[in-house]
Amino acid sequence: MKLVFATNNCNKLKELQSNLGDTIDVVSLKDIGCNVDIPETGSTLEENAYIKSSYVYNHYGLNCFADDTGFEIDSLNGVPGVYSARYAGENKNSDDNMKKVLQKLKGQKNRDAQFRTIISLWFEGKEKLFEGIVRGTVMTEKHGDGGFGYDPIFMPEGYNCSFAEMSLREKNAISHRGIAVRKLIDFLLRNISDD
Repeated sequence: MKLVFATNNCNKLKELQSNLGDTIDVVSLKDIGCNVDIPETGSTLEENAYIKSSYVYNHYGLNCFADDTGFEIDSLNGVPGVYSARYAGENKNSDDNMKKVLQKLKGQKNRDAQFRTIISLWFEGKEKLFEGIVRGTVMTEKHGDGGFGYDPIFMPEGYNCSFAEMSLREKNAISHRGIAVRKLIDFLLRNISDD
């Protein structure tokens, strides 16, 4: 089955494909000739995921899913949340975003945080939402050079290393996106007909 992932983020595609294996043929926006930068104007992760997935479904008529992920820090009332990618500015620079987080948490005892991913799937004309959450803490400095986004400063519960110090396989086994994707795959496998 062909399914569009409404992204051109090669890191997300790679991470997702390693979760899917050969079950489903996932293609990017570029693969279907969609060169529009779909604006994420929602005020929640759910709205942003919906905006992207419904755009592809309505314009191309293809089953499609989109995700949005927020890095939510307890002591900052869930900030940066929906603004995680552009927390330090519109240029979406991960290093600048991490620096800003570390600055805001300087001297802060409560460093609890979570990554939360929402996937909006448009499948056969209906939307279905899937959520994945992983709890952990914000480290005081960057560790590791794997992963992307806030991975170098996030240590998941039960581990003594950052996401950026884990292999892709280890991270996928416990990550927010991995959890949401497994729910998505489970749904698809139960609903795909054997044509």
